[in-house]
Amino acid sequence: MFFSNMITALNQVIVLYIIVAVGFFCHKSGIYTEKASRMTTDLLFYIVTPAMIVRSFVTIKFSRETLKGLLLAFLAAIIFHGIGILLSELVFRKTEREKSSIYKVASVYGNVGYMVLPLAQGLLGSEGVFYCSAIVILFNILSFTHGVMVMTKGGIGGGFSVKSLFLNPGVIGVVLGLPLFLFKVNLPQILYMPLSYVADLQTPLAMLMFGTYLASADIKKVFSDYRVFVCMAVKLFAMPLLTVLSLKLLGFTGTLLSACVLSASAPTANNTVMFAAKFNKDTALASAVTAFISIISIITMPLMVALAQSV
Repeated sequence: MFFSNMITALNQVIVLYIIVAVGFFCHKSGIYTEKASRMTTDLLFYIVTPAMIVRSFVTIKFSRETLKGLLLAFLAAIIFHGIGILLSELVFRKTEREKSSIYKVASVYGNVGYMVLPLAQGLLGSEGVFYCSAIVILFNILSFTHGVMVMTKGGIGGGFSVKSLFLNPGVIGVVLGLPLFLFKVNLPQILYMPLSYVADLQTPLAMLMFGTYLASADIKKVFSDYRVFVCMAVKLFAMPLLTVLSLKLLGFTGTLLSACVLSASAPTANNTVMFAAKFNKDTALASAVTAFISIISIITMPLMVALAQSV
């Protein structure tokens, strides 16, 4: 089981990094540079992301069982994101603000959309995908509120406003999508297909952008900072291990537990790079941290899922 999970994770990482490589070579050849990718950030932020969230709601069928699963997945997501936020604030509290904002976001928010959903399908089946889809919804709410707040001001308590709470892509997507789920609305194909096509841009567009940022990153210089390794340890070891312990104490078992631990152990989300570009932070640092943690996660994700299934 361990080696099977490892191969599944490795295959998914290779698929994603092929797209990253396309962005990398496009930057080097001048076809699609970091400057051009910055110009598409708002498209990804305000159009593609809400479309992805709305689609996740309309593809989940409402029932008492699915509602219970949704609420439990939400609870688990609150727990492990809360663990990550507390750990990041403690570990990076003395780091200079420009870098701390990137390390904090990188150590809390995982690639629950691009990487976890395909892995959940391969490892856990359709039930696992459903639980992980619910986690993606809360991830977007938190990353576009707390994550934006950290990126703009560097920590909890700064940059918050009522406007930032409601007028961000994560919350807008939920406001549009939640009623469709609760009232069992089936969108006609003439509306669903355009929504789905736009949502499908999320992975390739984000990966292409990531490749352009990676092409301009000074990897050797960035990896000389020990805090990159601290960030990796928080994201890939401390956060999922504490999640396993917390959810087991709450009685989580089976596929639900495995799906939640898989999501908690995901490598750093591409939102880290996207936020860095949007808010004029160090995209080279954000790209290098994201790349490094993604590579190490090939080993750690299957290990954490195997742990969840064996305890």
